[in-house]
Amino acid sequence: MRDYRAADDRYERMQYRRCGASGLMLPAISLGLWHNFGDDTPHAVKRAICRTAFDHGITHFDLANNYGPEPGAAEAAFGEILRTDFAPYRDELVISTKAGYRMWPGPYGEWGSRKYLVSSCDASLKRMGLDYVDIFYSHRFDPDTPLEETMSALDFIVRSGRAHYVGISSYNSARTRQAVAILKDLGTPCVIHQPSYNILNRWVERDGLKDTLLELGIGSIAFTPLAQGMLSTKYLNGIPEGSRASQGKSLDQRMITPRAISSIRALNEVAQRRGQTLAQMAIAWVLRGSGITTALIGASRPEQVIDCAGAVGNLDFTADELAEIDRHASEEDINLWAQSSQESDAP
Repeated sequence: MRDYRAADDRYERMQYRRCGASGLMLPAISLGLWHNFGDDTPHAVKRAICRTAFDHGITHFDLANNYGPEPGAAEAAFGEILRTDFAPYRDELVISTKAGYRMWPGPYGEWGSRKYLVSSCDASLKRMGLDYVDIFYSHRFDPDTPLEETMSALDFIVRSGRAHYVGISSYNSARTRQAVAILKDLGTPCVIHQPSYNILNRWVERDGLKDTLLELGIGSIAFTPLAQGMLSTKYLNGIPEGSRASQGKSLDQRMITPRAISSIRALNEVAQRRGQTLAQMAIAWVLRGSGITTALIGASRPEQVIDCAGAVGNLDFTADELAEIDRHASEEDINLWAQSSQESDAP
């Protein structure tokens, strides 16, 4: 017997945006299962996070084959939540997954070959108990596999019914143009790009990717909008136990420098004047204007989801606020995906 019923007012709590020039609408805030959905987190916590997200109108759940620990654990956990809680709501959900990083030993367990991508997609569907995902991504550019092969694999995944849409992640502007052109010729358009982007990591602006996506009519989902938690009040008084920095999960303690803390304190003051938490302002900043479709958040507790979802209450900035944010936002070296985007430089 199911004990979960989604909140009746869930669609009144969230804004929805068209994903590029496609017919797909995405919530302004999406939930990523990169952290806290592996074997190291109690399943009850995972269920509570997902339930809270959907109750607040977050309809998009983003995964990848290697999310864990162990790799595959997040998809298996989400598959169980689909079975116990979300089965009646499947048609209201956008579920995405990816392949590109190392998943199993040997030469066929990572990167962008047709063999790896199709096999990985099949394994992801099996772990989640799904017939299809809504979006399947090439998780990173493969410098050693012809781009035509990687994109034709994505085309096949859609044509075979394994996914409704395809996307790419961490491709730079030049490689994005090439990938989009190939997919267009194949008849399976690229619908979405997933880059890292936040106040402290603006490579998509320097690279021109943000403008490229707008020009090409491609949607975008920005991951790490909170800079792995730096753009919150979590680290203002040291490194708390259980945080990403304390566990070495995607955030090196050496990044929590006095200079970084000083910048974050100043940004927090701007957020307070706006009537927002720092996390809410950081998400709103990513979503400002028309350049980003949705911000991809992570959470270790349901309360964090509620806080982040509140960002949609104020997505507008004055010119003075933006200028002040720029003054205080000294970019730190926190783009863990820099190598991937650099490798995707066009020759």
